[in-house]
Amino acid sequence: MDKTYDIPLHDIKPLVEIQEYSMEYLIAINVVLIVILMAFIYIFFKWLQDKRKYNIRKEHLKLLNSLDINDTKNAAYKLTLYGATFKGDTPRHHKAFDELFDNLQKYKYKKDVDSFDDETLHFIEIYRGMLDA
Repeated sequence: MDKTYDIPLHDIKPLVEIQEYSMEYLIAINVVLIVILMAFIYIFFKWLQDKRKYNIRKEHLKLLNSLDINDTKNAAYKLTLYGATFKGDTPRHHKAFDELFDNLQKYKYKKDVDSFDDETLHFIEIYRGMLDA
């Protein structure tokens, strides 16, 4: 009753060990995804930071448009201060600001001043109109 089942196999080859790289592939894919995700987060926060950044030109334009012309002395100082922000935009802006600045000089550095004359009001409106465009 001693039967042995050790029959030599001629057509079947023994098992060959196959290298398994799936763990390395998984780690590499995760690293690439984390780097891409971090890049998107960085870009999003930079965009958010730029969006919230204080824009001095926008604020000065808003202040120039809401300026009270009836308070002549204060308006002359504020027009000079806020208008200087835009004078370097183009040569046209620079020339208009210089003319406005020359007209505003007579309303500064005095204790009591009269209200703006028509020529100065015209220069103020021209300069404001140039800034809206």
